[in-house]
Amino acid sequence: MPDSMTGKTVAITGASRGIGAAAARSFAEAGANVVLMARDREAITALAGEIGPTALAVPCDVTRYWEVEAAVAAAADTFGGLDVLVSNAGVIEPISHIASADPVAWDHLIDINLKGVFHCARAAVPLMLARGGGTIINISSGAAVNALEGWSAYCTSKAGVKMFTACLHKELGDKGIRALGLSPGTVATDMQREIKASGVNPVSQLDWSDHIPPEWPARALVWMCGPEADPWLGDDISLRDPDVRKAVGVGP
Repeated sequence: MPDSMTGKTVAITGASRGIGAAAARSFAEAGANVVLMARDREAITALAGEIGPTALAVPCDVTRYWEVEAAVAAAADTFGGLDVLVSNAGVIEPISHIASADPVAWDHLIDINLKGVFHCARAAVPLMLARGGGTIINISSGAAVNALEGWSAYCTSKAGVKMFTACLHKELGDKGIRALGLSPGTVATDMQREIKASGVNPVSQLDWSDHIPPEWPARALVWMCGPEADPWLGDDISLRDPDVRKAVGVGP
């Protein structure tokens, strides 16, 4: 999708690795300015250096609204505004049965996976409205609609993200804000190594070859910024769907 994002500015959370880093490369290849947001300063600085002058690295913890607000402001100051937000930052731990779950760890996951998505949207929406609209894509999961043993925190957070996407569309769809979720399936990232090590539920039993490469959801995210994805506004797009894969141009 060369040049499909020329002149657009895209902010990506969790940009230090996995889907976030792959998305940064895909959006940059499509002509966008990319704002890399993550806690790992060294990783996003190195990635920004790889991409070049159209990339800005902004260390940011999505659990702290003031840091998110400052990062989004930096995007606007550097590139003149914000057109797309990809809320990708997320964690899988704690993988634990409810009866023995650590309440502090459970809270921390919700702070990142769910409240972080709200923080990013809350900071980005005013800037997007000032430009007449924009696109917000939240990384969802099949866990949003399927309960899995040991994943009470993760499943709950992703179900919340799915509903938050629907709320964004309900409130802002007629004001030019396109809100969608991407359910990528299982992706070959460090998160899958944590899942494998846990040995809990069927996902941990999958072979590494069963997972798709992070470049596939990265390409899907670029595609979702175009009108072809409009039938899914307010809802999740599943990259497990063969018709979606064909439209995006990935996989069988």
